[in-house]
Amino acid sequence: MYEKLNRFEQIVFDICSVLLVVFYSWAAVVQPMATQYHRGVYVIITYVLAFLLYKAKTKIGRVIDYLLILGSVVSIGYWIIMFEVINYRTGAETTTDAVFAIIGVLIGIELARRVVGSVFVILGTVMMLYGVYGYLAPDLVSHAGAPFTELCVSIFYKSDGVFGIMANVLATYVILFVLFGAFLEKCGAQKFFIDWPLAAVGHKIGGPAKVSVIASGLFGSISGSAIANTVSTGMFTIPMMKKAGFKPHIAGGIEPAASIGGMFMPPIMGAGGFIMAELTGVPYSTIMLVAIFPALMYFFSVFCMVHYEAKKNDIVGEKSEFSAMEIFKKQWFYIMPLVVITIFMLYGFSPGYSAILGLVSCIAVSYVRKDTRIGPKQFVQASRSGTENSLKIGATVGVIGIIIGVLTFSGLVLTFADIMIELAGGSLLLTIFLVALASLVLGMGVPVTAAYLITAVVAVPALTHLGVNEIAAHMIVYWLSQDSNITPPVCIAAFAGATIAKANMWRTAFSAFKFAKFLYLGPILFGYVPGFSLNGSSMDIIKAFIAIFFGTWLYSWILSGIWIKYLKDFFSKKTTS
Repeated sequence: MYEKLNRFEQIVFDICSVLLVVFYSWAAVVQPMATQYHRGVYVIITYVLAFLLYKAKTKIGRVIDYLLILGSVVSIGYWIIMFEVINYRTGAETTTDAVFAIIGVLIGIELARRVVGSVFVILGTVMMLYGVYGYLAPDLVSHAGAPFTELCVSIFYKSDGVFGIMANVLATYVILFVLFGAFLEKCGAQKFFIDWPLAAVGHKIGGPAKVSVIASGLFGSISGSAIANTVSTGMFTIPMMKKAGFKPHIAGGIEPAASIGGMFMPPIMGAGGFIMAELTGVPYSTIMLVAIFPALMYFFSVFCMVHYEAKKNDIVGEKSEFSAMEIFKKQWFYIMPLVVITIFMLYGFSPGYSAILGLVSCIAVSYVRKDTRIGPKQFVQASRSGTENSLKIGATVGVIGIIIGVLTFSGLVLTFADIMIELAGGSLLLTIFLVALASLVLGMGVPVTAAYLITAVVAVPALTHLGVNEIAAHMIVYWLSQDSNITPPVCIAAFAGATIAKANMWRTAFSAFKFAKFLYLGPILFGYVPGFSLNGSSMDIIKAFIAIFFGTWLYSWILSGIWIKYLKDFFSKKTTS
């Protein structure tokens, strides 16, 4: 998309991209910025770049694009400049305040429509209508309602609206880790993440599929997107699986099933882990520690199912030219950026500070080889790539601000937990099922991170009321928020895998759904086994881990269906004898 911009627009895009890297690096390492600059700079640059990149097709439309860019700069710029003044006169906003608030809210809806799709327009519009005409809603969810102007002022200026938690998380963590991922790819690490597992397990039973699982775990832990993970590693692993003998729809389904595991794997966990830390007030290092074992069990489950799938069909991979040890000895330094980030976060440094050190280590690592060195030109390219990758989630900030702002304004956040508990009849299992259903429906139209945040605001209180500890409750919602990536009918990651595999979309989708079944077991374990989220004594946690390890193997063995083959063989032998 960047290539379709004219030269002037490309220069603007590159300047803004480098500005994001420099500004947030400075804020993370040297001097924290005031709230209005910290959140405002991110939002204003995101809006400008998104309207530049996701442009209208006609000349008149392009003029409108520039008017929207101007409107974005003016409305968000007004919020930044007048931040303290507006806070002082809360409840007595002027007509000028209201005008800029309305412009900012409406532009946020249009931006989401451009980048994410019309579902966001519907969501934003429905929530605005609910905010204004809440008194007409059924008694269960009704509220007093408010004039449109007052609602826009609340959404645009208050701390739970457009510049609320989503903007803060995006500006504090997500942009830095997305940029880190771009720099890690630029320094040549992605090749190591595929070559090393290929040498380690590529020649085993179902080797290429096992490579897909390991590579997706390594790359997915820093990519921040199941779809990006599917496309980037899948371009290599899916053809390799097909060549080994996996059916196209199976190969296309294994990769997205493995890829969503990267969203649970520390050190980065997509953007959800950072939102979780912000909502719970728990250090991100603690979230990482809680997430490690469940993430490993997810990959172990997919790995086992892949193994039995290959065993059923006698699929064996080819031996790599080099051994895993040889590749590791020659390219071990590519894991250093991840090691740097993990160590610094575990030692209590902020995620942003750790991300910048990781980014610097990517630049250092790039100089080991001449062809991967990150000079000024490559620095700009990596900044551009990271910024472009961040726009998809960044463009949702306006509508998420509307949704959370209206939920808070109406008081529905406080009553929704009671509604959910009443519907589930006090059953934890049924509540988890309702959360899964809500996440699936919501995830059909919004990015999974947005689906997590929106669902968490209303569902976590219901889960904690039923006795689930707060981190485990968030993990339940976060895991289930990923289901729309691989669960029909709208399963974008699975469809991306089908496209690469040149397979039937629906067969691929159901294959991905099959291989990712631990996605639904994990939340139940979070709800019913406190040790799964490190809640309890050391002995309780060890017992839970051992039981879950063997339970995961049995669960995967049953779901793989290989036992049906054993039964057939057993009865056929009995018949012949």
